[in-house]
Amino acid sequence: MIIRPAEVSDARAIAKVQVDTWRTTYQGIMSDEFLAALSYERGETAWQKIFSDPGANRFGYVATDDSETVIGFIHGGPEREEGSEYAGEIYAVYVMEAFQRRGVGRRLTATLAQKLVDAKFLSLLVWVLEKNSFRAFYEMLGGQRLREKQITVGGRDLVEIAYVWRDARVLIETGSAQA
Repeated sequence: MIIRPAEVSDARAIAKVQVDTWRTTYQGIMSDEFLAALSYERGETAWQKIFSDPGANRFGYVATDDSETVIGFIHGGPEREEGSEYAGEIYAVYVMEAFQRRGVGRRLTATLAQKLVDAKFLSLLVWVLEKNSFRAFYEMLGGQRLREKQITVGGRDLVEIAYVWRDARVLIETGSAQA
């Protein structure tokens, strides 16, 4: 497995990872109609836009398998909510189902955390759906549950939970250790 910076040319592969992962992870949480309507094409367009003009201190990485196929990605940067005490945020991290529980997410997280720490974002948070069973991933990496908020996705009201790291360097150390 190789972890490398994401490029505009990765947009289609990233969209595929995101759509496929949403369909497996959020089944039963989000409506079947909403998940079926997710589109690789719309995702590709969105990711092309993000990586064409990423903004200051926003970073993305992909994980590829031996055949250089993108199997996971992570994206993050400055915390997006006004007034937060946390400097950085993990915006998205997704790994294809066949590659989950193999250390891919851990390595992606460590890589992004290192880049954010280098950019002086010494504390981080991530928002995760309360019903997402992969919340345990963030707990395993030392994330502390801080707060929650209501959101609406695909017509369903859901709860998101913020996990935080007051010292993002712990993600570098924890993520660098192989599972």
